[in-house]
Amino acid sequence: MAPGRVDLDGNPIKPMTICMIGAGGFIGSHLCEKLMEETPHKVLAVDVYNDKIKHLLEPSSQWGDRIQFHRLNIKNDSRLEGLIRMADLTINLAAICTPADYNTRPLDTIYSNFIDALPVVKYCSENSKRLIHFSTCEIYGKTIGAFLPKDSPQRQDPNYFLLKEDESPCIFGPIEKQRWSYACAKQLIERLIYAEGAENGLEFTIVRPFNWIGPRMDFIPGIDGPSEGVPRVLACFSNNLLRREPLKLVDGGQSQRTFVYIKDAIEAVLLMIENPARANGHIFNVGNPNNEVTVRQLAEMMTQVYAKVSGESSLDTPTVDVSSKEFYGEGYDDSDKRIPDMTIINRQLGWNPKTSLFDLLESTLTHQHRTYAEAVKNATSKPCPKSKPDGREAAAPAKFALNNISSEFEGVADLHDMVSAVAVVITPLVLRGVVADHAYRAVSVHCRCHLLRITCVVESVGIVRMKSRGFSEIERQSFVKDKSDDAQTP
Repeated sequence: MAPGRVDLDGNPIKPMTICMIGAGGFIGSHLCEKLMEETPHKVLAVDVYNDKIKHLLEPSSQWGDRIQFHRLNIKNDSRLEGLIRMADLTINLAAICTPADYNTRPLDTIYSNFIDALPVVKYCSENSKRLIHFSTCEIYGKTIGAFLPKDSPQRQDPNYFLLKEDESPCIFGPIEKQRWSYACAKQLIERLIYAEGAENGLEFTIVRPFNWIGPRMDFIPGIDGPSEGVPRVLACFSNNLLRREPLKLVDGGQSQRTFVYIKDAIEAVLLMIENPARANGHIFNVGNPNNEVTVRQLAEMMTQVYAKVSGESSLDTPTVDVSSKEFYGEGYDDSDKRIPDMTIINRQLGWNPKTSLFDLLESTLTHQHRTYAEAVKNATSKPCPKSKPDGREAAAPAKFALNNISSEFEGVADLHDMVSAVAVVITPLVLRGVVADHAYRAVSVHCRCHLLRITCVVESVGIVRMKSRGFSEIERQSFVKDKSDDAQTP
């Protein structure tokens, strides 16, 4: 880390404490790395999982005194406001942001992206704390150009498809197209934040990411996520390439997208963090208009790049067309193009992306191959899991999600917070395909340390109901004796 850091106006940058909600995810993990490696700032990392930032949290890490992990769910944990009060800045990255969920889990999508974000905005406003909120490019919906005749020469006019933060309308599909539940929820929380700024003086910055991609994005189904899971396009195509399967092109892969490298995008976020005078009150598109391709072209490029980094030949039939109904289910809809106008972020922060699409795909697919190739090979060589008596496929134990279970509830003493914390851990495990018995055993062992018994009932719809009661006196005495014996063991 270079000493004497200054902002874009030449002012010294003072060390700050940042409460980062969603720090364990794709974007959060890269941002945490950036902050640890290049700045003096401290991070209160808030999330349910810490798999992607575990290397920063190790006792041997040189950053151990500057990053603290707090495992909690922002929707129902009484500790959230305290963490926001402790910080100078709150960054909210928490969201359900996988297209496969938008029309199959619309309620969860709306709650996650709007209802669950309300306390964050409220606490920041009431405690006069600055907020950087991550939104999405999807709030623009469809472009004006999408409604022009296909042979109209105006379709070539940038004014009909270039997306501008302060000018472009937000055009969504009909209510029955539940794919827009995500975009609507994100737009509404943006409007609330903007209103808090106008009426109550909240200092805010809103980020609209345009397809950020890179290492650690999403998951590979059946390896570090559910077998039937459907991640976003990069991970979907990576999964197909790793398994030597044709890449599935939804509706022919004709949608057009721009892609930006995660490390370029994080540079933009750091500029927002350290230049509040230039960033406050603004909404920023963060993307790379130079990396525009159709989804079909992306598939072709990824096939070419993966052959290079893996040394494997491409399939004779590298892609296959599928309908959006077949792939995503009823209620799916899509935008035609998403090309960001970069005027505001360039003017305010002087930021421009640097990495070409080919280079970012080479970096990302090299990581994917090194990280997953062997695991996928082992998984595909094993026999199929047996079916349960009711005909449902038995979920494979997902040890990756339980590795850190022994420290899930450190520092949680209050009964309400304990039950809440257990629900936070168990529910995602069930939804991600983890066998409930494994989760129950792992959690209940540690819960005995708090003299609580947690009973989890996993229903067919994947909902977890939590019940708790105190241990009996006999159980207490037995537990205390066991702990005493453990302590005396050399």
